[in-house]
Amino acid sequence: MTNLKEFENKIILGDCIENLKKIPDNSVDLIFADPPYNMQLQGELWRPNQTKVDAVDDDWDKYESFKHYDDFSIAWLKECRRVLKEDGAIWVIGSYHNIFRVGKIIQDLGYWILNDVIWMKTNPMPNFKGTRFNNAHETLIWASKKQGSRYKFHYKSMKAFNDDKQMRSDWYIPICLGNERIRINGEKAHSTQKPEELLYRIILSTSNIGDVILDPFMGSGTTGAIAKLLRRKFIGFEKEEKYKKIAEDRINKVVPIDEDFLKYRIEKPKPKVAFGNLIKDGFIKVGEIMTDKYGNNKVKINADGTINNGETGSIHSISAKILNKQSSNGWSYWYVIRDGKLMSIDDLRYKYAREFMDY
Repeated sequence: MTNLKEFENKIILGDCIENLKKIPDNSVDLIFADPPYNMQLQGELWRPNQTKVDAVDDDWDKYESFKHYDDFSIAWLKECRRVLKEDGAIWVIGSYHNIFRVGKIIQDLGYWILNDVIWMKTNPMPNFKGTRFNNAHETLIWASKKQGSRYKFHYKSMKAFNDDKQMRSDWYIPICLGNERIRINGEKAHSTQKPEELLYRIILSTSNIGDVILDPFMGSGTTGAIAKLLRRKFIGFEKEEKYKKIAEDRINKVVPIDEDFLKYRIEKPKPKVAFGNLIKDGFIKVGEIMTDKYGNNKVKINADGTINNGETGSIHSISAKILNKQSSNGWSYWYVIRDGKLMSIDDLRYKYAREFMDY
């Protein structure tokens, strides 16, 4: 059996399907795939000033037929699903040339689509001929290995990333320009280099520190560079030696972010502390008075963890009756006096967890 560590933080030269077959089952946390788009370009494209457009016309993007392309897509996507952990996920990016064919195959193979994300290019290449709408976006499919998978998603962190607004599925990100665009002798090193911000969002939102990120089409190395930056491990496959070297040189220059700044503190679940634990360990006293934050409703605390205001019940049931609701979260409703100020019992719960549970 091949050991996954043989591949970690390396770019392996060769065909992605053959290399995927060497990866153990259920071993990879996240996959980002930027496969050939099968652009089907018809002839050269020129700007109005008679300069030639540097279009995607590489041999690796050309396929004999749609069937040939579909067979290729089925083969690599099937292997990707095999190597994904049960709760792993995949991102695949494409254009209108291929993404609908790829999307069908993803569903046929048993993946479960979670979102399609639209990368809105803030600086797209114009439609020089004026014969179609300006093609200003690409589509990403985010899918779990199967329906019911417990895939990773750092919702709260991405909301904070987006100025406390729920992050939407339309991402406005410019294409690579300036210093980010890798060039050799003034020419693009790779025709489809993806912007680092795109991979930053993907890896930050759907993986954890130390996870293994696999890219079957590593190209210029954006996935590996951002994985290293965010302290993930990466595995990359690349068919062409020149791209492998470009990617390795790029990744070697990356300095990872300090791990302390990468922890998802905002995502941490509430500690599992029973109200009775606060009484037992002296955080709240038997007979002490609790109140809502306005001081309008007061209760006394019993030794068994119930509270009493004429009726007896739990912190949840009594607050629900006061609010005339079927249910209520008593942790957020009740307060006690500490140092002359109101303190939420929810804050006491966190204090307890820090002292007794290494939270």
